[in-house]
Amino acid sequence: MRIAVDAFGSDNAPYPEVEGAIQAIKEDLCQQVILVGDEDILKTELSKYIYPADRILVVNAPDRIGMEDSASSSVRSKPNSSMVRAIDIHHKGEADAVVSAGNTGAVMAASLFVYGRIKNVMRPAIAMSFPTQKNPEIILDIGANVDSTSEHLLQFARLGSLYAEFLLKEKNPRVSLLNIGEESAKGNQLVKEVYQMLTDAKDINFIGNIEGKDVLKGITDVIVCDGFVGNVMLKTIEGAAISIFELLKEQINKDWIAKLGAMLSYPVFSYMKKKLDHTEYGGAMLIGLNGLTIISHGRSNAKAMKNAIKFAVRSAQSGFVAHAQKYFEQAGA
Repeated sequence: MRIAVDAFGSDNAPYPEVEGAIQAIKEDLCQQVILVGDEDILKTELSKYIYPADRILVVNAPDRIGMEDSASSSVRSKPNSSMVRAIDIHHKGEADAVVSAGNTGAVMAASLFVYGRIKNVMRPAIAMSFPTQKNPEIILDIGANVDSTSEHLLQFARLGSLYAEFLLKEKNPRVSLLNIGEESAKGNQLVKEVYQMLTDAKDINFIGNIEGKDVLKGITDVIVCDGFVGNVMLKTIEGAAISIFELLKEQINKDWIAKLGAMLSYPVFSYMKKKLDHTEYGGAMLIGLNGLTIISHGRSNAKAMKNAIKFAVRSAQSGFVAHAQKYFEQAGA
């Protein structure tokens, strides 16, 4: 598997991208990593490491799209940016997937512009596999669409089901609708309409509404919501996890008894940290397009980039895009 990496996407680029690529190669996670960006800078950074040179390729792309740049206009005005060039390399078949920790709006715009939507898919969505008390759950959309119609959310449920089936190997995955209550009469007009549509859809294993308090329990496989709600929920959970560990750290440092207790409880804390650490999961998939883009967090470190490459390989091997194309082609017919 060959993975193209936007080497100038993250907040601290290109250092996490370069180190993450080298870690991925040394751990034999993929056959080749294609680092796309300023050639001189990348080669200077790569010279600091020992690695099999034939397995990391550098493609020159002198321009960058920053976090402050306009998503749509920057994609059109900077065709030689690391982001657009990486996506184009995948589109031409020279890489099996793309990883970018850059401007999320620009990554979506460039991917949509270059790949195009899968036939009969109305809008792409960002889907993320999220840790729970049990098995991982897929949550979508987490930011691609701030405003969605009931038809969009119905398609998100189908896309999420395909994700769960082919990546998480869940047979007949359970689908839930994020709402303010479990009852079908709860919520605004949009979610009431979607509830009925999901109930009537024979190809979806809809098990009802799910409340925010139950998201981390692992009682479902796919959670459907619009991008505004999904993004707020995701960042709230991330922030809560960080705050909990900061509070624990603060209390542990107060006296020796707490420190002793922490030492005895280290395996538990270590497990919790790994379970909730976003760097373990690498990124989220932009689904509904004729290509495979993995979107990583802007503050990704080398470990996160390595795991994003690992996730990109697994996603490409699953054949998810081809399965989605076939499904929606048949659905349209």
